[in-house]
Amino acid sequence: MRTNQVGTLQYLTSDLIDTVHCFSTRYGGVSEGHLASLNLGVHRGDKPQNVLDNYKILGNAVGFEPKNTVFTKQIHSDIVERVGAAQRGRGLVFPTEHGCDALVTDEGNVALTVFSADCTPVLLYDPVRRAIGAAHAGWRGTALGIAAKTALKMQEEFGCRMENIHAAIGPCISQCCFQTDADVPEAMRQALGEAAEEAIRQEGEKYYVNLKMLNSIHLKRIGIERIDIAAECTACEPTRFWSHRRTGGERGSLAAVIMLKGELR
Repeated sequence: MRTNQVGTLQYLTSDLIDTVHCFSTRYGGVSEGHLASLNLGVHRGDKPQNVLDNYKILGNAVGFEPKNTVFTKQIHSDIVERVGAAQRGRGLVFPTEHGCDALVTDEGNVALTVFSADCTPVLLYDPVRRAIGAAHAGWRGTALGIAAKTALKMQEEFGCRMENIHAAIGPCISQCCFQTDADVPEAMRQALGEAAEEAIRQEGEKYYVNLKMLNSIHLKRIGIERIDIAAECTACEPTRFWSHRRTGGERGSLAAVIMLKGELR
């Protein structure tokens, strides 16, 4: 995973994804107070103009226009939606009416956008079929296999082949900081069986769970082998990333964005 710096703006990209994309950080925006500075969430109590300006700053650097974004309305589900030009602006320009946690498209200039602040963002890219996907995987979504279901939706809708899909798993809370009760590891065991054990560490009555590894296991099970995994932990670096745990919910939102260039089909 590569760190990109444009003035005060900082964002991450993956060398595996050869199209417009990014994983944002907190750096480089105009938001103030506890939302300083690159808040990309429209429901965090920020001024709407600040959020729009933040998208303009990020989009100018990365290569997308804010009006072309399509947002998820995240509900910690395994719902994957196909979107296109008709949905551009959903979430930023006009409201998102229904819940989903992942998006896919094969249309150009449609910037798929998912949000996180400890949860796991996953971007998918098929350079052969020219199709993309973006998934928000909290622990519930991880247990439900939403990243893999997003790739399977790309297969269903666009004829993508798993061996052609590249995946990038962005910054999220890492195993070092993701302390849970028994319900979280049990959900992972129910989903993945013994394979989940390497991503679970027990200390007393608590558990530490590796969401990045678990999402990677889901992807590998369906035949995706090219997977880039960010080393960064959002909870370890709360001044660089938004972390729900570290701030007790007083925070902005990170965004992972991916877009195909041009009016491609």
